[in-house]
Amino acid sequence: MPSHVSSRHRRTSPAGAIAVVIIGTCSLLASPLRAQEKVDVATIEKIKTEEMNHGQVMDIMSWLSDVYGPRLTWSPNATRAKVWAMDQMKSWGLSSVHEEKWDTPAGLGWENERFSFMAIAPMPFIVQAVPRAWSGSTKGTVTGPATMVQAGCLDELKANYAGKLKNAFLMTAPAANRPVGEFMAPASRYTDEALAAMAAAPPPAPGDGGRGGRGGAPPTRSAVCQQEFMRDSIAAAAAGRGGRGGGRGGLNPSDSTTLRWMEHQGVAAILLGDARHVGGDIGTDNGAPRAKGAPQVPFVHVAQESYGRIARMVEKKVPVVLELNMQNRFFPENTASFDIIGEIPGTDPRLKDEVVMIGAHFDSWHSGTGATDNGAGSGVMLEAIRLLKVLNLQPRRTIRIGLWTGEEQGLLGSRAYTAQHYGVRDSTGFHPTPEQGTFAAYFNVDNGSGKIRGVYLQGIEAERPIFDAWMAPFNDMGMKTLTIRNTGGTDHLSYISVGLPGFQFIQDPLDYGNFTHHTNQDVYERLQPDDMKFNAAVVASFAWQAAQRDEKLPRPPQPGPLPAGRGGRGGQ
Repeated sequence: MPSHVSSRHRRTSPAGAIAVVIIGTCSLLASPLRAQEKVDVATIEKIKTEEMNHGQVMDIMSWLSDVYGPRLTWSPNATRAKVWAMDQMKSWGLSSVHEEKWDTPAGLGWENERFSFMAIAPMPFIVQAVPRAWSGSTKGTVTGPATMVQAGCLDELKANYAGKLKNAFLMTAPAANRPVGEFMAPASRYTDEALAAMAAAPPPAPGDGGRGGRGGAPPTRSAVCQQEFMRDSIAAAAAGRGGRGGGRGGLNPSDSTTLRWMEHQGVAAILLGDARHVGGDIGTDNGAPRAKGAPQVPFVHVAQESYGRIARMVEKKVPVVLELNMQNRFFPENTASFDIIGEIPGTDPRLKDEVVMIGAHFDSWHSGTGATDNGAGSGVMLEAIRLLKVLNLQPRRTIRIGLWTGEEQGLLGSRAYTAQHYGVRDSTGFHPTPEQGTFAAYFNVDNGSGKIRGVYLQGIEAERPIFDAWMAPFNDMGMKTLTIRNTGGTDHLSYISVGLPGFQFIQDPLDYGNFTHHTNQDVYERLQPDDMKFNAAVVASFAWQAAQRDEKLPRPPQPGPLPAGRGGRGGQ
């Protein structure tokens, strides 16, 4: 999922001190409301004790990341991970363990099988890099010069470089200039001041669903070149999106034409200099796999340190010769993906058909092993439902787990699930299913392995006294913050968008946003075991409280018709 913006880490001003006083006042006012909400403290203490003494979340995480990571949507490894997860859920005694397939849009299986990248002149050194998802392969080992391309459009590219790019490794942008700057710690936790500022935030603006910006303005066009600038065109093509840099879909005609010309020129590969680490921000819009017959120019993500070294030597007119062997395999049969479902049936005759869901996205990018994004969320959910089962708890409502694929391509799995089970929107309005009326709550984890510190209320003020009471057994462990604000970019939005209460927890950022998110550092070693155990206990407790409550949780406003010009895909 998208990483958090840096403003999350800023400290409060004097106004923030006022906010602390306001929060204290609000807490006093809320205390009578807290008393009205039942809290099953005895069961919550059992959950906490079981997890701290006999938790298995880190063993689950080793399987998900070390053995079955990465889990790129539609990839064979994602399927292997699915089989393992379903077997585990069955071994714990969960009911109705099954997969639900979805194929809108149809995908394409892909996996890297071999990758080696070296500079061989003017001196040998390893180029830190990874393939781009759904890139084509090289024709065996290819050797050629690093070439910085300076062109604003295809016509200029042809005029300047025709016949000169055989086996060339194209660099389409100068080295990133990212100095040490603010000397920020590589990992951090929320300060009391930062949490107080979140709690004091005003309600979200009407219509702010917390989506986060994925779009982009049209690229600037020069007077000479009326097509997209070269960098925008190539980046959009590599990401499988249109030249505007924001829309999902296949290559647009200008991208395809440019890449086809490069293919005919015998270009060895296009190097993408990422802003942070190997894999960089691989791009959540990189989900449209190549179409049949698309250009096969290989794309490689290069760490900024390697890319910068090569670029600076090229600028000094020092020839750099590169050698790459990248073999990727496509699996045309893997066009459909899946969601993984299992449950603990409810026992109350009046409430057993109502559902409390916990969930996280199961897919990952491919440069690491998908540990923090989002093996951490999936592992916490699996451990939470295992805890409820091993303690032999008998919930009044059914507690269901959902593990989604296709989140990185646009919440595809959870959108498909909510569309099928809870309703769809189109230009005529919202069309709920009968199941929509039986849904109680959804809780999601997708911000790395950092400790849970509270809950985003998604603008639903009526949840405040409920969650405030549920957090009380965890207050002395650092979970006590509620913010009315929305958060976006992950699967709880699929529930909000069909009129259901869906929530993401506030988590300590650690090094998720600035180091592990969508990078080759997204591995087991970046997980925090104590935080993972705590998070599993919190999720299990919230699921239990929601299942035992006399009433379902308050709901967001019910959705209206889609604006004109938008399709009726579920979850929008």
